[in-house]
Amino acid sequence: MPDALQLLKTRRSVKPMELTGPGPSKPEINTLLAVASRVPDHGKLAPWRFIVFEGDARVAAGAAIAAAFAADRADATPEQIEFERNRLARAPLVIAVVSRAGPHVKIPEWEQQLSAGASAMSLVIAAHAMGFAASWITEWYAYDRRVLDRLGVAPNERLAGFVHIGRAAKPPEDRERPPLAAIVSYFGG
Repeated sequence: MPDALQLLKTRRSVKPMELTGPGPSKPEINTLLAVASRVPDHGKLAPWRFIVFEGDARVAAGAAIAAAFAADRADATPEQIEFERNRLARAPLVIAVVSRAGPHVKIPEWEQQLSAGASAMSLVIAAHAMGFAASWITEWYAYDRRVLDRLGVAPNERLAGFVHIGRAAKPPEDRERPPLAAIVSYFGG
């Protein structure tokens, strides 16, 4: 599996503002979502779901973000409000991964939350495998109940993140990773 390992070794996040089009087609989006749904899921609960933002829907969703921003900042400039309005329009496609973790007799909520995180990471890796670039981010509006309500996120749900997908406008630079000696220990050794 050297090809898969090389893919994983070269995956790199690309800032949403450095993503350009064209974005994935409908069949490609379906492939991305199918891959993102094939993650460990103890109990077969599907403790996650997806909200797809493409085309004009990205700016429509941005209106909710801008409204919440402006409501909290009476001194916000028009430029700041416009920046917030375009938060989801920076990439051709944005997919929100929503965690539906909840109490269960056998499956701890923590495991369900981890499954949502695995789903978001699989989405990022699938985008890379298909020749796209991606960035998994949350930012302030992922935690703002007013915005979440407008985006259709239920009160018992949380946002695992927004995955911005497009094409890298320039080759992504790698960043320094922690040395394995700093993050790995061997039990009993």
